[in-house]
Amino acid sequence: MPHMPAETQPHARTFLGWPPHGPVWGPYTAAVRGDVAAIARVVAEYEPVALLASPEDAAGARAACGGAVEIVRIPVDDLWLRDSGPTFVVRDDGRPAGVDLHFNGWGNKQAHPRDGVLAELLLAARGVPRIDAPLTAEGGALETDGEGTLLVTESSLVNGNRNPGRSREEIERTLKDLLGVGKVIWLAGVRGRDITDCHVDALARFASPGTVVLSAPPPGGRPDDVWTRVYAQAREVLSTATDARGRALEVVELPEPDPAELGRRGADFLGCYVNYYVANGVVVVPRFGDRRADERAVSVLRDLYPGREVRAVEIHDLAEGGGGIHCATQQQPATPAVPGDGLLATAGAALRHRTLRR
Repeated sequence: MPHMPAETQPHARTFLGWPPHGPVWGPYTAAVRGDVAAIARVVAEYEPVALLASPEDAAGARAACGGAVEIVRIPVDDLWLRDSGPTFVVRDDGRPAGVDLHFNGWGNKQAHPRDGVLAELLLAARGVPRIDAPLTAEGGALETDGEGTLLVTESSLVNGNRNPGRSREEIERTLKDLLGVGKVIWLAGVRGRDITDCHVDALARFASPGTVVLSAPPPGGRPDDVWTRVYAQAREVLSTATDARGRALEVVELPEPDPAELGRRGADFLGCYVNYYVANGVVVVPRFGDRRADERAVSVLRDLYPGREVRAVEIHDLAEGGGGIHCATQQQPATPAVPGDGLLATAGAALRHRTLRR
């Protein structure tokens, strides 16, 4: 049975997306591209990076990201590859497969004609078998310890905008079969307050089996708003939960930056350190401008990921879109060498790939 490895396991490469000019980012496109390029350059110091871009944007993307980043001529609607791209699993023979979760613009909140077929096109270009998921979800909704435990939010999965008429129990059975997990820990989340319906990767992450990093309100607290209630409910569930191997979970809180230290930010701004990305030998964490909180986040993650560097990257403009570094990245796990393993520069083989159905 395929299984979803932990993000801490070795990667073959990281995928990123280059946002095109258009209505999604409008006049902020250039600034957001700068944030994507900064992430790509840092990750490329530790593992291969493949950046998906429209053919007309390829030259500009290469100039911004540098020669260490491979440009893949597959157009995207937006940069959030964690959600629109495939979620990779590893089969029993150690080789990868990609789960196509049928991205539908976070419950049809936005039209994404390119991103809706991106997982299939990328897997075809990569020559990786495709698993046709019998549900609709996004990669940011799934967090695993790699040892059989999955963290999810109910709000983003048991939702009529993605999986109408399906119960939590039915979705849980599907996730276990699809991702090779033995236990699903459900956090409530909240529907309709952000575009993702509260993805787990901006709330709680496995630093290692048995240890969960939880995004917490900034020191001094904040009003008893909806996000404080989401945090409190998650804290309560995690404090009494056990993982697939019966271990109690250690919960490490990672406070958010103080909004008063960040200047003027839009309503969708995601000031969340938990949305970091783990690549080979490095943890890439956002830097927001609250010096004390930024330094605390680096220190906490350095303790949680011994043996890895922790690199902070400023993502002010990208975060205004309601996402972060983890949302923008998607890892392909390292597997045994396969003949013809090179990444194609186009998706011309889209109709020739093998599809696995469950």
